[in-house]
Amino acid sequence: MKQSSLFLALALAPLLAAQATEAPRSLFKAGFAEGDITPAAGMEIPGGYGKAFHQKFSDPCKVRAAVFDDGQKQVAFVGVDALMVPRALVERARQEIHARCGIAPEAVLVGASHSHSSGPVGMVQPGEYDGATDLVRKLAYQDSSCADAAYLDLVRTRMVEAVERASATRTEARCAVGAGQEDQAAYNRRFRMKNGLTFTHPGKGNPDIQEVAGPIDPQVGVVGVWDTQDKLLGCLVNYACHATTGTSGSSANWIYHLEKVVRGAFHPGVVVVFLQGFAGDVTQVDNLDPNNYRYGKGSGQFVGGRVGAEVVKVLASLEPGAIGPVDAKARVLELPRRVPDPERVKRCREIVLKKLEEAGHTEWTFAKEIVLLDAALAKQPVMPAEVQAIQVGPAVFLTNPGEVFCQFGLDLKRQCGFAFTFPVELANGCIGYIPTEEALGEHGGGYETRLTSYSNLTPEAGRRLNEAALELARQLKPGAVPRPPKAPPFSAPWSYGNVPPELK
Repeated sequence: MKQSSLFLALALAPLLAAQATEAPRSLFKAGFAEGDITPAAGMEIPGGYGKAFHQKFSDPCKVRAAVFDDGQKQVAFVGVDALMVPRALVERARQEIHARCGIAPEAVLVGASHSHSSGPVGMVQPGEYDGATDLVRKLAYQDSSCADAAYLDLVRTRMVEAVERASATRTEARCAVGAGQEDQAAYNRRFRMKNGLTFTHPGKGNPDIQEVAGPIDPQVGVVGVWDTQDKLLGCLVNYACHATTGTSGSSANWIYHLEKVVRGAFHPGVVVVFLQGFAGDVTQVDNLDPNNYRYGKGSGQFVGGRVGAEVVKVLASLEPGAIGPVDAKARVLELPRRVPDPERVKRCREIVLKKLEEAGHTEWTFAKEIVLLDAALAKQPVMPAEVQAIQVGPAVFLTNPGEVFCQFGLDLKRQCGFAFTFPVELANGCIGYIPTEEALGEHGGGYETRLTSYSNLTPEAGRRLNEAALELARQLKPGAVPRPPKAPPFSAPWSYGNVPPELK
């Protein structure tokens, strides 16, 4: 052997040996499943500060799950047709999922759609105010919207079952990520007024409106998964709009119509896992439109139909292929809470001792909330809040457990280094509204800034949560976006078309 050849062989030996011993990379696999969590007639309707009850059925509420496996790790996405998902519920479900499927707890994302027409998962949790005074217990359990313990157990069971089925049925698959635009289904509901403050839903035709106080996020994020026969197995969808279109019965809200459109375009078995974007100040109501607002089924069809149509367009345009890696990171922050002034607490106790009609509905309701907050702070002066980053190749889902102002989601997309950044609110817990610091400042205000037992974090909470999410994203390495195969090298133009005009 010549000296140069011997040198080359010695130089390549370690590399060749490593390639020979390296295990072949497993194929990307995915599985989808869903389960029914439709509340029964007579159960409480969540989302308000008082009690209301379901009288009839409109459309099913579901748990939908997707499990992705790159051969090294598994991650799970769970979308729940619910107002919120309490932290305790998520933690118990994750433990069971880990025991049954081996998926790490931090690799399970559980997100609520924020449907205001769904089952009783909030607001007051079972036993939350046990041990408090008689007055506080009455205000919490008799005068407030309450979660149902049996229903929470049902939701947890269906979540675990759906992930278990999705994991057990995962199959070789191809995946693609993309995004579309829908800018006519959602509107910011906060407005700067002539008095220097900001109002929420100031009313159509209000002459004191000066300008919209915040943005919307029109991006429709989509992750599509196909089997090896080009059949769409399911998709993840991320869009920012309150699920408050209203219905005449229990319902998944506009997410139901989103699912109908996607299934109608592909096939009835497609599982659509919806993950709510940062929509704390974004709803379907256009306050600047002088016409009457459509409410109920028509509104749900409008929002879900438009978003669903955009999802179909994105899926039809994607080029599925090999994708990876999948990975997950999470951390829990301890966030301080705003504390009501003792004199205010005293006044509010006096107000709630009056009849609601005597005190006035709004004043009595939010006095009740201050009394409940005062009792809650005695047990929990700081709020735990999980931030999570789950990666699917070139996409990262960054979570926040609050109802987050839209601007924070736009900031994440601008600052994150992934090709696709999808913010998910009301994920892995619920900590109330997350306004911007400006909204809690001198010229802020509005419904979302009210101090209540539900929403009470200090002004810097949103900034801290965003910073933590970006830190987690930086610990992940973005994967490549699947592309179509390269065209062959040019050889000659199309023979049918390489001629001058033929006029005779």
